[in-house]
Amino acid sequence: MNPARPAPSRWRRLRSRVAAGAAFAAAFACPAWAQSTFQVFDPDHTRFSFELRTRWGQKVAGVFPRYDGEVTTLADGRHQVRIRLATAAVQLGDSERYTRLARGERFFNAPLYPYIEFLSEPHAPDLVRTGGALRGKLTLHGVSRMETFVLGAPACARPGEDCDAIAQGSVSRYDYRLDGWQFALGDRVRFTMQVRLKPGVFKHPESKPAEARSGESHPGDPGRVPERKESFR
Repeated sequence: MNPARPAPSRWRRLRSRVAAGAAFAAAFACPAWAQSTFQVFDPDHTRFSFELRTRWGQKVAGVFPRYDGEVTTLADGRHQVRIRLATAAVQLGDSERYTRLARGERFFNAPLYPYIEFLSEPHAPDLVRTGGALRGKLTLHGVSRMETFVLGAPACARPGEDCDAIAQGSVSRYDYRLDGWQFALGDRVRFTMQVRLKPGVFKHPESKPAEARSGESHPGDPGRVPERKESFR
């Protein structure tokens, strides 16, 4: 005997509900970055710097004039920060000798490790206004570790737009195998990120998370963050 089948009208309603449920599930299965937008850094107000201390207490300061990055607004409203710094362009004050040493194999080793990268964990959009911990993955000298930077209290109502958003944090250089010049330099490297965003919001041209996009360069794509050139600050 064949099992009883629902009446045609009931069968159509059942199929309709199944199809609607599948569509609903598919919509919520889409990753948060699938419909994300982003803003790029304003080179006139953005600065990435670092400092160390010598064994005698003197400060050694440097800057990264070449960088790229973005602040992404994910589909769920959270924000994610991506930063990439070019080690081959690092500068230590006006000293050509110290700059050459910083780029060399006993420190950042720019030929082998051309970038320092940071990808934050998704976080609430009001973090930049309230201040607090900005946690993410730092990749430095071929080593990736989770680190925490601290966003300071802002100086205006719209930090990152009307004033700079400033985050600071220190890492152990030995954790990243930056063990050159141990006789002269201390262990801690203090990074400062001073960021302001350019007006304008862009849609991501590819449905890929920021981590998958880092390291790529699409200079011909108007919707993609271009790699910063020497003329950029």
